[in-house]
Amino acid sequence: MNTRAQEAAGNLLARHREITGPRTFRLLGLEWDLLPGVYAPHLAQSSALYAEWIPYPLFGSFCEVGSGTGYIAVTAALRGCAEVAAIDMSRAAADNTRRNAERHGVADRVRVSCGDMFEPLGGDERFDMIYWNSNFVEAPAGEASADDLDRAFFDPGYAAHEAYLAGAAARLHPGGRLLLGFTDLGNASLIDEIAVRHGWRQVTLRAAECLAPQGRINYRLIEFLRA
Repeated sequence: MNTRAQEAAGNLLARHREITGPRTFRLLGLEWDLLPGVYAPHLAQSSALYAEWIPYPLFGSFCEVGSGTGYIAVTAALRGCAEVAAIDMSRAAADNTRRNAERHGVADRVRVSCGDMFEPLGGDERFDMIYWNSNFVEAPAGEASADDLDRAFFDPGYAAHEAYLAGAAARLHPGGRLLLGFTDLGNASLIDEIAVRHGWRQVTLRAAECLAPQGRINYRLIEFLRA
């Protein structure tokens, strides 16, 4: 396991646990609602980067897995996506996404579901783009998560990444695009191994190195292409 990643995630997780009541934060020039127990985008440098890097499909359909506060799903709607599906396995996160869709006047275009990965989607639902800012910190396989916040940071055995790459192809329109927010704190070789196993190859669309308390972190927006 990457000890640097474990330390970074542990420190950030501790800051999240200090949030015990509803509050607002500012990101991308807008105000957003934040509920306790939901990943706080303003505490991570990568949040604004990914929001600006994603090539949202204008007038198309967009699906975000692990929507959290919903700032990406809402931004997709604000930047011209005609249909947005936001999925999170945390009920608090699903509620948080709904609040922010209402706050920014796009509740008619952002459909929120609570469930694991693609499970809440209808049998024939497909999208022009699917995106996930993943819980990239690797944990031992079989390790139990303490709660929803813990799951937002740690992926035991990379089981969630496996499910994402295994299920995404059936959820994309022909020519649809599959994206992942990732960093060098994650297990890049394991991601590549999982991708190959499910018929994908990865390319880096955008990358940036930022200085964090744990040192320099390289943030990447990955696109998976059919091998």
